Amino acid sequence: MNITWYGTASLFIESGNDRILIDPFLPLRGAENHPSLFDYRQSDSILITHGHIDHLGSVPQIINDTDITVYCSGTPAATLERKNADCDMITLIRPGDVLHFGEITVTVMRGKHIRFDSPLIRRTLLNFRILRYFPNFIQLLLKNGAFAEKNETLIFQIEAGGKKILVLGSLNLQEDTVYPQHVDMLVLPYQGATDLVTPALSIIEKIKPRTVLLDHFDDAFPPISGHVDTRPLKKALSERFPSLPVVKPTAGKAVTLL
Repeated sequence: MNITWYGTASLFIESGNDRILIDPFLPLRGAENHPSLFDYRQSDSILITHGHIDHLGSVPQIINDTDITVYCSGTPAATLERKNADCDMITLIRPGDVLHFGEITVTVMRGKHIRFDSPLIRRTLLNFRILRYFPNFIQLLLKNGAFAEKNETLIFQIEAGGKKILVLGSLNLQEDTVYPQHVDMLVLPYQGATDLVTPALSIIEKIKPRTVLLDHFDDAFPPISGHVDTRPLKKALSERFPSLPVVKPTAGKAVTLL
């Protein structure tokens, strides 16, 4: 499998001639990375982990005048319909579903969204970046309420070519759900709370992956997002799991899972 990260939580996964896209997002002005519509229209299938604006907000524009099918749970499906997306292009999925895209198999699992804590919210709102990116801030403020999550965050287990990866929609797990262990790669969205190291270590301890790939650490929609320093996590992992490879990808450059 080849995994290409385009920024935010946007992943393009291909195996042979089969391709799927997860959570595509077109960043706002001032973002670190700048994927294009062309990048996102290389796949016939889009999978959505949850309905927040940075995971779903660009989908209506991406699928406009295409034959791309969107696979998502009920809340993001309702959001897309309100945004005038063609209902025939939306397929509802739920935990337990198994989807087949050529030689790529996707098992849908329950996830859980990380909780935005008060210190993070205060630090974000009481920041000069609000003024610097005020048009972005107003845009996000006006649109954010229309993109609900409603406890429907999903996790995708993706299998192809004898390899298995687990893609989290947010940095959290359901306490009562059994997740696969020893997957070849665990994709961790590394943003959303003041303390990210503790939940990341807890998830890695439960999943015991062979490799970790980080995403969502970039500044994609300033001033609400920010570039997250991943060095504390890498230091903690080197001490607790010294033999575990951790990949911090470069946007647009494929990582090959051999």
